[in-house]
Amino acid sequence: MDNGNTVVEEVAASLVREYLSRKGLKKTIMCMDEELPRTDLSINNRNELRKILHLDSLSADDKTHISYTKAPFKTSPGYIKAAILQAGSSEPSSEGEWENLPKFMSSANDNEGVRSAFSTGEVKNAFAELQKQRSTRPLRGMMAGPISSSQDVSIQYLHYYKFELKKLLFGSSNACFNEEWKIQSFVFSELPDLRYGIVQKKGGSCGILASVQACVLQKLLFEDGSSDSRTHKCLALAIAEILWRAVAIKMLLIITIQYFFSSKPLHLLYQIFIFPHLQVILNTVNTVEDLTLFLEQNIQQFELGPYGCILLTLSAIFSRSMDLIRKDFDVPSNTLIGAHGYCTQELVNLLLTGKAVSNVFNDEIQLDSGNGNITLLKGIKGRSDIGLLSLFEHYNVCKVGSYLKTPRYPIWVVCSESHFSVLFCLRKELLSDWRIERRFDLYYYDGLANQEEEIRLTVGKCC
Repeated sequence: MDNGNTVVEEVAASLVREYLSRKGLKKTIMCMDEELPRTDLSINNRNELRKILHLDSLSADDKTHISYTKAPFKTSPGYIKAAILQAGSSEPSSEGEWENLPKFMSSANDNEGVRSAFSTGEVKNAFAELQKQRSTRPLRGMMAGPISSSQDVSIQYLHYYKFELKKLLFGSSNACFNEEWKIQSFVFSELPDLRYGIVQKKGGSCGILASVQACVLQKLLFEDGSSDSRTHKCLALAIAEILWRAVAIKMLLIITIQYFFSSKPLHLLYQIFIFPHLQVILNTVNTVEDLTLFLEQNIQQFELGPYGCILLTLSAIFSRSMDLIRKDFDVPSNTLIGAHGYCTQELVNLLLTGKAVSNVFNDEIQLDSGNGNITLLKGIKGRSDIGLLSLFEHYNVCKVGSYLKTPRYPIWVVCSESHFSVLFCLRKELLSDWRIERRFDLYYYDGLANQEEEIRLTVGKCC
């Protein structure tokens, strides 16, 4: 895109935002910022906009006419249009464009005077000087606006697929994460007996939390030791394993964020629709070792939040890729987040198995609907590290296959209608020694239930 067109677009966008701001249409401005993100060339200051359009000098020349500085966008649309065209054009504006000037303006200034006031070189020089001054100022507050960069193909990828991402998540490009999701991160309980437990603040993201909780327990109980001081490291290891399972190619993408007032250097910047006031970083890693190291160094992004659950969800999506996730679905119109912000089975399966399949039975089922039409229902391809049990199976709504019922570790995510929790055993041999099945203990954890102590269930044959 040439410089002239860039100037035209930025000035025009700034005028529209100014008009919307004067009308008090805040939601409309937010929608505009989603579809047309601000750049480092955007004009976010009213005085700067006046300077670009030379409205101050015109107002000073003629005090008897309407104050253009107070209401320029209502009283002089033709003048503004001509100014924009002249500012971004490499050729002089045509006479027809200047005929659109209001009569009160042409009576005070002849056309030649107006044209000279908006000479192409002068406006472009003023615009360049303005950007030079702004580039040396730190970004502060919301007035700085979201920043986008076109220096990396990853950024263009995210921008291009932003609406497709919304449809994949919610089924609509107009939807967004609710407040329950935005405040949820991976924070451990402070109760002595439940320090391994991730606390859920409100409903909605329980499928994410239960899946991560199960993987944390796998690390704590069977791989990395059960010391309370290891929970943070085990969280990093659990997230690394979840993302590595989902990766479809040799490059894995992790989403992290930084606030505008942070002084740390940023390398890839992008505004995703859920982070209007944050700088979003797209990080790439190529090996599981690099992934684990990165997460250990940045685990506070997921722990302290906010947005911890959202960051993990987006990282899993971009690592698997949206195209492959849609191919995982039974129906391409399926979503990862359902009504009321609840996680769908597809999202839970993506975290537990690396594939966003729609079912929990083993392998695949072909349904013959007649006339040679075959419907393929996709299930779990192999034995999972973490299992799943569902109350819907008791209602004969679904069939949970052995790949999830008998996982490699005695840990199960429990689906009870619209909520997910975790059930686990401390003895790994439960799944390999039939003698232990005669009597064993299971522990139940629900991050949303405000548990104050462990819940232990003893399972055994009656004497």
